[in-house]
Amino acid sequence: MIKLSPTMPPMNSEKFIWTSIGDQTTQKIVFNYWTKCNETVDLADWLLCNSTYDLEPATFAVFKNFTPIGPLLARNRLGKSTGYFWPEDTECLTWLDKQPEKSVIYIAFGSFTVFDQVQFQELALGLELTNKPFLWVVRQDISDNAGKAYPDGFKKRVQSRGHLVGWAPQQLILQHPSIACFVSHCGWNSTVEGVSNGIPFLCWPYFADQFNNQSYICDEWKIGLELKRDDIGIIRKDEIKNKVDQLLSDQCFKIRVKNLQEKVISAVSKGGSSNNHLSSFIEWIKQDIEN
Repeated sequence: MIKLSPTMPPMNSEKFIWTSIGDQTTQKIVFNYWTKCNETVDLADWLLCNSTYDLEPATFAVFKNFTPIGPLLARNRLGKSTGYFWPEDTECLTWLDKQPEKSVIYIAFGSFTVFDQVQFQELALGLELTNKPFLWVVRQDISDNAGKAYPDGFKKRVQSRGHLVGWAPQQLILQHPSIACFVSHCGWNSTVEGVSNGIPFLCWPYFADQFNNQSYICDEWKIGLELKRDDIGIIRKDEIKNKVDQLLSDQCFKIRVKNLQEKVISAVSKGGSSNNHLSSFIEWIKQDIEN
């Protein structure tokens, strides 16, 4: 474990970006890529990031050349979000309209997370054990032979309270009043979107920065819980069920995430720190064009 500063959360060197993917050849390629990225940072006039001082005060105290302008959300601008990896299924919003307030478990693991069949089935059975409504984003490539990876009879048993989609409009889902919690891979965009909508987390990181984001969620902000793996690296159905119950029964998680939500939304509002930074950047561009 290392720390970039005494006030920043610890980082596990076994979970660095280049050590969490592929074989040694792939790891070397990724390491060299990030080295090149770091070299180009010194050439930039501005380093903008999708964050706020309230989310990472210790980081911005150390790395003063980074300028937070987030959270960058579609609802804060005109037009619709674009650039998704998969076609969105918007019918899930109609399904959410029929669910009680703060009742639905939302499960989504981003664009790259992949499960073997054992883990996929444990997740499915864990959701079934919760006995709560759930919206589960199951990409076509999330598991080997995902169409046949479900436990026998699972879809039939949960059809009255479970809704499965291939890809979903996540920002609209997280805004929906029926969402109770977010089972997430803890990618930064998903983390910021969850916080911005006051949704507590169950953390299931896969690689790269997701492990560090989990540290913020669970240890720094205290707005979520880590899903623990067993001795062979599997998150079991009972762990999923127990952590859902623990998260949703403890009002402290809801209070803390609501407080954090207010802070980050304030940052992008007129007069907020992120809004002021973005305005300063735009003025800099205008002056540069004029000169």
